[in-house]
Amino acid sequence: MNKLHKIWLILALFIITDDLILAQDKKDEYKVAAIGFYNLENLFDTIDSPTTNDVDFLPGGRLVWNTPKYISKQANMAKVISELAVELSPDGVALLGVAEVENAKVLEDLVAQEAIKSRGYKIVHYDSPDERGIDCGLLYNPKYFTVTYSRACPIVLKDAKTGERDFTRDILYVTGLMDGEPLHIMVGHWPSRRGGEAASAPGRAAAALVCRTLADSILAANENAKIVIMGDLNDDPDSKSMTKVLEAKGDTKDVKMGGLYNPMYDHYKNGDGTMAYRDSWSLFDQVVVSQPFVHKKSGGWQYYKSMVFRRPWLLQSEGQFRGYPFRTYVGDIFINGYSDHLPVYLFFLKKK
Repeated sequence: MNKLHKIWLILALFIITDDLILAQDKKDEYKVAAIGFYNLENLFDTIDSPTTNDVDFLPGGRLVWNTPKYISKQANMAKVISELAVELSPDGVALLGVAEVENAKVLEDLVAQEAIKSRGYKIVHYDSPDERGIDCGLLYNPKYFTVTYSRACPIVLKDAKTGERDFTRDILYVTGLMDGEPLHIMVGHWPSRRGGEAASAPGRAAAALVCRTLADSILAANENAKIVIMGDLNDDPDSKSMTKVLEAKGDTKDVKMGGLYNPMYDHYKNGDGTMAYRDSWSLFDQVVVSQPFVHKKSGGWQYYKSMVFRRPWLLQSEGQFRGYPFRTYVGDIFINGYSDHLPVYLFFLKKK
């Protein structure tokens, strides 16, 4: 174990100890629920699909993606999910947004995994027109959440050179009741930085505008609406798509009625991240909430704290990418890891 891993382990122990004390002191006073997001990194099945670009993820493809590898990948994803948020909620995350899934079947296989099947997670999923064929989805525990409505919200992009439609992942929009309280959820995987951060920025601005416009329409109908916007946003908390378009604030004191709060800003400011590239960490995986979650007079569910799920076993321990997220492949080499992203989650409290 290197020095960096030891520091993270010590910090984790302090956090867990603090949470255990809180859980003991507050268990008779508050209900606890957690909402998280996890990019599952290329959760493809092994079946050739005419509607997805899955040629690499087939037994005869470049990655020789076969049944044993698929089974291992599913078990690995379930292991991570099984441990999210259990320091305060024995049931783990009540809601989990996910990205990079090929279809509904891979999510059905995921929730049936031994590590999490007892929770009875249900899924919400729509096929996106994304060029790679990857989608977003939502896992929810019916013990905590009941779905009332869902739809896919498209992001319309134009290729700068040809003017033709550039297809990307839809925003998944779900409404429901969390312990009887109305909740609006948006799950996204915003356009990547392919071609460079600046050149690709308009795509993420367009995705942010879809979320902001939808949030505004919800808040126009009910200024006290509780909204959660989460996903792999391919931008950091201080990027223009977040601060100028989505208008998510990093300090609760700056969040006015109709505004959005980004709890991940402090993590980013403190050097924490969810993915590594060229020896630098980025915090693309974020969960943003609307003002009533941080305005105690609103009552009901209130934001408590945010977490980046970082454990030594989720990081590569050796080689060129030592300290990076321990992923499924390095190039064409199967290393049987988890994902190139770390999960994030938020805790919410509600007085009984």
